[in-house]
Amino acid sequence: MRMLMISGATMMIALGNAGGQTAYPPLQAYLMQRDTEIAMAETAAPPNIVAGATIKILTRSGYQVVREGQNGFVCEVMRGWSAPTYSPKEFLGFVYDATIRAPICFDPIASRAVLPYYELRSALAMAGKTPDQIATAVASAYAAGRLPKRDAVSFAYMWSSEQHLGTGIGHWRPHIMVFAPYYDNAMVGGNEFGSPRPQLSDDAGTPFAVVVIPVDPSLAIPAKGDKR
Repeated sequence: MRMLMISGATMMIALGNAGGQTAYPPLQAYLMQRDTEIAMAETAAPPNIVAGATIKILTRSGYQVVREGQNGFVCEVMRGWSAPTYSPKEFLGFVYDATIRAPICFDPIASRAVLPYYELRSALAMAGKTPDQIATAVASAYAAGRLPKRDAVSFAYMWSSEQHLGTGIGHWRPHIMVFAPYYDNAMVGGNEFGSPRPQLSDDAGTPFAVVVIPVDPSLAIPAKGDKR
């Protein structure tokens, strides 16, 4: 499999191109066949993790469990609705990109403290809310305690070779998502956006800040039966 090697500047241009869309495609465009979505969710993390993980898929009424796990991890395929709440602004329009498929597997802490945030964003987008309306609703829910407080660092695997992270980005690199409340990029070395080094990717300085740590491209996990 050819991994996309992309500079920070090129990635930001690609993201800017995505920001021009301002209307949601029909919900059907975001949905997948059940078995296809399960198989994609199972590529999010190494087999020893996925084997005991809960699997969720997107339905017309939101994400639903199709397999109960035992190890506390939860795997699903996020859509463009998982775009950040505040920054970088070039990401925000990805809520309208129905092609995005982002297999992810949350660790036990993130499954409790972070996953509800992403699923609230998804529900708001499915209800037709704009990025600004989503940001307002998320901030209100967090302040009111309707979303779990993020008082610890947690992480998620995004190791799938099947991921498509947006027009101009494609598969990118397998990586770890670190949910690090209130971090900014200087705290991980000020590395360039889109580089192979750790970097702050979403919502710097907020409770929803995300640090991305790319890993060896050879660790990318294909779907079962895919010989790439």
